[in-house]
Amino acid sequence: MRGLGFRQLPLLLLAFVAAVEVDARFVVEKNSLMVTSPTALRGRRDSAIGNFGIPQYGGSMAGAVVYPKGNSDACDAFGGGSKEQLFRTKPGALPSFLLIDRGHCLFAKKVWNAQNAGASAVLVVDDKDEPLITMDLPREDDEAAKYIQNITIPSALIDKKFGEQLKKAVKDGEMVNVNLDWREAVPHPDDRVEYCAPDPEQDFSTGYEGKDVVVENLRQLCVFNVAKEIKKPWIWWDYVTDFHIRCPMKDKKYNKKCAETVIKSLGLDVKKVDKCMGDPNADSDHFLLKMEQDAQIGKGSRGDVTILPTLVVNNRQYRGKLERKAVLKALCAGFEETTEPNVCLSDDMETNECLSDNGGCWQDKAANVTACRDTFRGRVCECPTFNGVQFKGDGYSNCEPAGPGKCLINHGGCWHETRNGKTFSACQQSGNGDCKCPAGFRGDGVKKCHDIDECTEKKACQCPDCSCRDTWGGYECTCSGDLLYIKEHDTCISKTAVQAKAAWAAVWGILVALAVLAAGSYVVYKYRLRSYMDSEIRAIMAQYMPLDSQGEVTNHSQEDHP
Repeated sequence: MRGLGFRQLPLLLLAFVAAVEVDARFVVEKNSLMVTSPTALRGRRDSAIGNFGIPQYGGSMAGAVVYPKGNSDACDAFGGGSKEQLFRTKPGALPSFLLIDRGHCLFAKKVWNAQNAGASAVLVVDDKDEPLITMDLPREDDEAAKYIQNITIPSALIDKKFGEQLKKAVKDGEMVNVNLDWREAVPHPDDRVEYCAPDPEQDFSTGYEGKDVVVENLRQLCVFNVAKEIKKPWIWWDYVTDFHIRCPMKDKKYNKKCAETVIKSLGLDVKKVDKCMGDPNADSDHFLLKMEQDAQIGKGSRGDVTILPTLVVNNRQYRGKLERKAVLKALCAGFEETTEPNVCLSDDMETNECLSDNGGCWQDKAANVTACRDTFRGRVCECPTFNGVQFKGDGYSNCEPAGPGKCLINHGGCWHETRNGKTFSACQQSGNGDCKCPAGFRGDGVKKCHDIDECTEKKACQCPDCSCRDTWGGYECTCSGDLLYIKEHDTCISKTAVQAKAAWAAVWGILVALAVLAAGSYVVYKYRLRSYMDSEIRAIMAQYMPLDSQGEVTNHSQEDHP
């Protein structure tokens, strides 16, 4: 390229692109789509990430697929343009993923109408049997400008065959749940994130030559270098944003004068930026532009065609809105868990999605327990562990306490009621964990347990002399006169008879004790008597013959005396 000035550079760039397009490979950036129900469709599928909105890079989102009965291509506003959000996520339910048909209007317009109707994500069904393509941004016009920058929900294109299967399942009344997963959309091979960001200005309307775009591209590169020298590289983002707002082509302000005004307002040295740019009309290469041009040639799996403006993270092309926080989120998603820098964990990044409608996750307001957990990768709906009790469920519509201590948390989700300081609960600590109405009640154990009237149903207190009175959770049974009610036998007996029985029982107890004592004494007497007799016999016999256990006994009476 040496010997060519900047006036020829745009033509050269066009020639360069034309040359590589012969063998070009455009690789569509994809994310995983997992169908969790119905069983017949369960499995993992591919979907192409839309080049607008804000994909949840590094995170995932579960939702229920909804196919509109009318306006299936979403080219018109749902609800006749009213503010009613037909697909807004209901408390405790999964977010709504709107399934719409391709065709008749721009991709971005479809997603915009779906977002206004309350959809959390959009799945566009291709109308052709072809490999997946990227749903790209339209050329800016007055109509598109109204909604392109305000699209915040993710979207993806799915193939025609798979889309028809989803539509059939929804029409048949089946519950169709899917999970969009962006966790591997940006690989993280090591602890570093490599990225490049070519010219972010995308207005190539008439009135300006390609030279003007190339020069501004060079200026932005120099702004980044100068900002980096003063250790404030983030100023580049401010410049790109401000230049796009303050110096649009449609207002004829896309020029050096407006750019220098923006540079000065950000506190950068204009002379240093000019020195970095050099002479745009010089008949020589510029090292920064050369580096930028080389970077536009993709290598490996990324393909050889780059859409401008673009941003590449870990050799994967970023899809979505070129907005500071959205891009930073994608960069942070390129790091392995626990290796991300502090900027990824800052309050600016940690937008707590759980504060709005609890993130669409399950919540028990009475016990102050929620399944919503916020991370910089997005909110996650996971049944929590609260006060040592593990909750189990899908995290979106249901979480139930399980294991030991479950009855301490809102009675394990079972029926419970308190009256006059007395509480009954259907929560069972043991067994299979099901809710079971306690004794004296009847019901499902979850929503309701009704008091059983033991008196009317003749379940207790049915003896002739009994008088029954029903109480909440039990009954009271009394006997007439001096009779006493024995609950174990459901009968009434005389109190004097009871006393007499008690007296006789005491007498018999004493007699039995005396008999046992006498028998014990007799046994001891017999043992001692026998022992005494044995010892006497052994002593007598020892005088006449030696025993095995003792030596010969000397008879002193027969000894000879001298």
